[in-house]
Formats: sequence, C-alpha cells, structure tokens
Amino acid sequence: METFAARDAGRSDGRAGTVTAVRAAAPDVAGAHFARLLELETDCADVAADLAAGTADFVLLDVRSPAAYAAGHVEGARSLPHHEISADTLADLPQATTCVVYCAGPHCNGADRAALALARLGRPVKKMLGGVSGWREEGLPLVPGCRGTTTPGGSAIGSGGS
Repeated sequence: METFAARDAGRSDGRAGTVTAVRAAAPDVAGAHFARLLELETDCADVAADLAAGTADFVLLDVRSPAAYAAGHVEGARSLPHHEISADTLADLPQATTCVVYCAGPHCNGADRAALALARLGRPVKKMLGGVSGWREEGLPLVPGCRGTTTPGGSAIGSGGS
C-alpha cells in the first residue's frame, strides 16, 4: 500500500522521506509566509550592508544590558535595554522610523521582548536574526564603548537622518 507522502513525492516503493512526509505548502501559502517573515525580521548581513553603504533608514537598537553593550556592540547601535523601552525613551525618534532590535543571539528573547514593546507603542520594528552571536558568525566586528554611541556629527547611525 502506497503512503500519502510517497505518493506526493512521486515514489512508487511506498517509502516516505522524512522531509516530504508532510507535503510542502502551496506556492501562494509559502510566498505569503516568507513575505511575512521578511516584514518582521532582517539579518546581520543586510544590516551590515546598509550601515556600510550609508543607506540605513532605521535605528539599530542593542537591547541587552548596558554592561553587555559596553563590552561590544554593533558600531552605530544605540543602547536601549528592552526593559527600558517606553514612549519617553523613544521621544527623540520620529514615530515612523523603523527600529531594528538585537540581543545576544538565538538563545536570548530580549529582541523579541523589545520588538513587542516597540510594536505596542505603535513603532515599526524588525528583529535582527542572530543578534551578537550571528553578527560575529558573519565575521563582522563589534566595538567597545559606553551607552549612546553616536557618529562624530552627533546623530545615531541608522537614525533615518533624524
């Protein structure tokens, strides 16, 4: 007797592969799903490319502790621990500025907490997948320093020009 997955995979021997034991989503369903993910997430390489090209139209928020930020952070990121996010701490950012948040890495939910807080404040937000550990895995540098790192002109890199 042929199994469901074997039939869907075009196999005639009745054996189902582990990957195809559950049929892939229809292309329109998959397209909607992955488009939605890209609305919510970005990756380290894309953030680094925008920062390097000077095309960052977002503010990059390091939502870890001030000590973790001081030990090493993405150059141009602003330190704003996730538990400090509020309308007051965001008052200097235009409401429409997209915030990109990151934390230590996939083992940390600080970026998720920050993204939720920002969304609840009506802010556009994306999470940078991988966080600091992903940044390092891409071979990208971290810089040491205290909270509120800014460019020499005094504005935060990626602040959308504000």
